[in-house]
Amino acid sequence: MNILIVEDEPKTGDYLQQGLREAGWLVDLATNGHDGLHQALTGDYQLLILDVMLPGLDGWQLLAALRHAGVLTPVLFLSARDQVEDRVRGLELGADDYLVKPFSFAELLARVRTILRRGRPLPESSSLAVADLALDLLRRRVTRGGQRIELTVKEFALLELLLRRQGEVLPRSLIASQVWDMNFDSDSNVIDVAVRRLRLKIDEGRSPKLIHTVRGMGYRLEELEVKEPPP
Repeated sequence: MNILIVEDEPKTGDYLQQGLREAGWLVDLATNGHDGLHQALTGDYQLLILDVMLPGLDGWQLLAALRHAGVLTPVLFLSARDQVEDRVRGLELGADDYLVKPFSFAELLARVRTILRRGRPLPESSSLAVADLALDLLRRRVTRGGQRIELTVKEFALLELLLRRQGEVLPRSLIASQVWDMNFDSDSNVIDVAVRRLRLKIDEGRSPKLIHTVRGMGYRLEELEVKEPPP
């Protein structure tokens, strides 16, 4: 599940991004209203976390532009502005919640989970599947052939990335930036080890194999057609 944060204060943005990633979500960060609007219009997000006071477009203008464009992605406002009229304005513009700074991360996390459980129609966001593998994004559960598979937070994020882009070859550099938020080091085998562990849990003893290595390029998740042997 993807979350977009639009926050111009670097420490706050990094803190939110790291905390939400550790909680298991894929998180992008924009630092001004114009970039935030572009990413929200072109990306696949299930939640937007918006600061109110932003350079370029402020949070009010950003949300108004999104709703005018027909984007109904849930929005959580973060703001140091704690006046009742500010909260009312945000909700009237179409926000789902409003959290006043400073806040505890535990409260933010609870509100994020509540919004995502609330269940606006999310056309392809509540679950992902291929063959007999199913990933429940809201309950953070993975099953294959009806059997539960226990994954770590990073393994879940890696599988979600592979499923969202199934059929595509994902280079190690992209996996490193999306799942580990780091630049890829060609001397490191972190990505290969992580994929190997995930493959053991997902594919070991099962058919068809879903996670494939594309030599010299990266990894791909795909249900390949099994060719029947000639008669």
